[in-house]
Amino acid sequence: MILHTESFGKGVEAIVFLHSGLQTGLSDFEYQRNYFKEHYRIILPDLRGHGDSVSTELDNIFERNAQDLAETLDQLGIETAHIVGASFGALVGIVFAKRFPSKVKSLAISGVTAEQPDNWEQLREQEARNQQQIFEYEETNAYFDQLHKGDWRKLIALGQQRDWYPFEETKDLSAIAAPILYLAGEGNPNETKGVQYYPDKYDHVHVSVIPFASHLVHAEQAELHAKTFELFLSRID
Repeated sequence: MILHTESFGKGVEAIVFLHSGLQTGLSDFEYQRNYFKEHYRIILPDLRGHGDSVSTELDNIFERNAQDLAETLDQLGIETAHIVGASFGALVGIVFAKRFPSKVKSLAISGVTAEQPDNWEQLREQEARNQQQIFEYEETNAYFDQLHKGDWRKLIALGQQRDWYPFEETKDLSAIAAPILYLAGEGNPNETKGVQYYPDKYDHVHVSVIPFASHLVHAEQAELHAKTFELFLSRID
């Protein structure tokens, strides 16, 4: 599936920003795309089931999105790119980097939990309750109805499945040869654990704890996220 994609900038190298769940290419990473567009080609896909990338085939969604992204970059004539993902988009980025390593110049991820926490079931149930509350607010429903052409409620249903989170992918990054930047907000203890977990296993993983932020680091501290990623890029040969 070719993803609906917006692009900005005219740089030689491309940066692909993969949005968080229930967002779109244009509604997420707004600060970052403006920050980097003078020197990079900015690629903003709507991931499968989001925005204008309408699909009823949402099973195995991380694998499908990885394949979709590969097909989309091929159509755009982009052989390799820097991949930046947040939350849902970061999980897609990890799977994409494993399945299509030749297309990844670097990978920057945030909003990722490396290993399944001991209290995962309680966390999952709480998140499911939080997501169900979305349906109670007319303005929120209207916003997502306007943002997505498909049935965005099916995306919430996916996230409420018991085994939806791909811990088998997040716990092992050995198949990714490209440099990796892992960012975590100090307010999310399960994600900050990755700051120690990944460097202990891999020499090519760089980490950063972002203050005054939690799960959505890229939105809560957009400038600091952008500058950290910029420093990461400056160290890549």
